[in-house]
Amino acid sequence: MSLSKFAALFLLIVGGPAIAAEALISGGAARVAEIVDGDTLVLDDGRHVRLVGIQAPKLPLGRPHVKRQPFADQARSALEELTLGRTIRLSYGGRRTDRYDRQLAHLHDESGRWLQGDLLLRGLARVYSFRDNRTLVGDMLMLEREARIAGRGIWSHAFYRVRDTAETPRYLDSFQLVEGIVVDTAKVRGRTYLNFGEDWRSDFTVTISPKNKRRFREELFDLLALKGRRIRVRGWLYQRNGPMIDLTHPEQIEILEE
Repeated sequence: MSLSKFAALFLLIVGGPAIAAEALISGGAARVAEIVDGDTLVLDDGRHVRLVGIQAPKLPLGRPHVKRQPFADQARSALEELTLGRTIRLSYGGRRTDRYDRQLAHLHDESGRWLQGDLLLRGLARVYSFRDNRTLVGDMLMLEREARIAGRGIWSHAFYRVRDTAETPRYLDSFQLVEGIVVDTAKVRGRTYLNFGEDWRSDFTVTISPKNKRRFREELFDLLALKGRRIRVRGWLYQRNGPMIDLTHPEQIEILEE
């Protein structure tokens, strides 16, 4: 894999011990006993760990409703290469466990390399963040962008490409990156809507609930001022009137240059 000078330097900086010490809370070290898929592993003490902030391509893992996604085997192999049989350091930046009782951790190897960053730069994962786990998401987005521009890994495959808003009806019930121009904005009973078409009943829309708007205000993020701007959003795409994505935190929006 060939990395740009920027990417190599950035990974060196964010992968060092300073990140774990300053931005994250240490969770100790353990040896990796098993690799489940490209973003999940098992420690020798039995704990399952989900690499927080990223989503690797999915493997079926015995689930008949889950199809093997492109690059799923490569992502699993990369995580195996980086961690299996080795000691890793766990660090936390938000909620520590999920509903499956998996650890939600940032991982560093013994050299200080940040494993989330490495997988993103290889193009073997996408940024997949939550409102209760936002630490280092900005850094992860930079690394994902580097891989996407270079066309590495998943970014060379149409399955993962950024969708135009007109395409969204074909990709319901999946995690997507969607890009388009905000045609209009509205606030209705405290909820904010970003409309990407003339008919909000059928066109793609982004919505932010009143309880989640606080996070945008804290970041001095004026949602209503996005009218006429080209933006990229990420999240779970579902049907309500037209195709819709709920935003819960500012890192789900990227404002694009004109």
